[in-house]
Amino acid sequence: MVSFEDVTTAYERIREAVIQTPVMTSLTANRLTNCSIFFKCENFQRIGAFKFRGAYNAISQLSSKERKRGVIAHSSGNHAQAVALAAKMIGIPSTIVMPKNSSPVKIVATKGYGANVVFCEPTVDGREKMVTALMEKHQSVLIHPYDDPRVIAGAGTAALELFNEVGALDSILAPVGGGGLISGTTIASKGFMPTTRVFAVEPEQANDAYKSFTTGKLVPSINPNTIADGLRTSLSERTFSIIRKGVEEIITVSEEEIIEAMQFLWERMKLVVEPSGAVPLAGLFNSKDTFTNQHVGLILSGGNVDLTQFFVHFQKQSLGTEF
Repeated sequence: MVSFEDVTTAYERIREAVIQTPVMTSLTANRLTNCSIFFKCENFQRIGAFKFRGAYNAISQLSSKERKRGVIAHSSGNHAQAVALAAKMIGIPSTIVMPKNSSPVKIVATKGYGANVVFCEPTVDGREKMVTALMEKHQSVLIHPYDDPRVIAGAGTAALELFNEVGALDSILAPVGGGGLISGTTIASKGFMPTTRVFAVEPEQANDAYKSFTTGKLVPSINPNTIADGLRTSLSERTFSIIRKGVEEIITVSEEEIIEAMQFLWERMKLVVEPSGAVPLAGLFNSKDTFTNQHVGLILSGGNVDLTQFFVHFQKQSLGTEF
């Protein structure tokens, strides 16, 4: 298990490498929800997401022999970029296995951070087979996106920073996909202030964590269809165990609610936040009676939005061009 001491130690280890992201407030959001909200803006973190915290914490702890072997990860998004950049900063080689249908923007970004990108079939089986083959060939060290105590501890430093800046919170909300962020948030919250209630939020159309939490049995995520692409993964036994012990409730939100929350953040707060990052605000809007008159923290997990489709749509509308 991961302890609060692991989170505080992780923070001391990574504090010079990460960005201490800003905490923002919104009078309009407070008025709409009848509570005081503190937005922890991990969209301003290196690579544009909280993932850098866990990746750097994990890689920085590798032995000299492990560093020589290099690291490997499988991801189509933020974890790919996080591992690539962390490895570059520490000075070791990285290989990232990405589905061949990954966003071109994310592929370019991952390569730009110095990673060797290897493509695989866009299936879980395809990823696992490619990673296994490469690990056997090169003896690379796997940096898992969430099922790793070092990654979880690193993720928890975002909440720790939030508490250090604003003090006591009645409740804190974070998105849940594989469970690394909500696990780290839970451990940091309960360690800093045991009375703080922790809420996980996920899309209705990818509600495996909700099903797992309510039934007490780990339910896998099978081909979820949600705009929040960062939350399509399944919990691990490790993250599920942490969630069961420390999370108050899992709130589910519709696709429309996610888009509305994302739109609010963009239009009213001028924050570029990806759908997965907007999910906690959607959960707060969805269940605002639960948080009346409270001090509430929200972890905005990232801001990596592929704007290609927006530009294509604009060109079609303004120029009448067919693509």
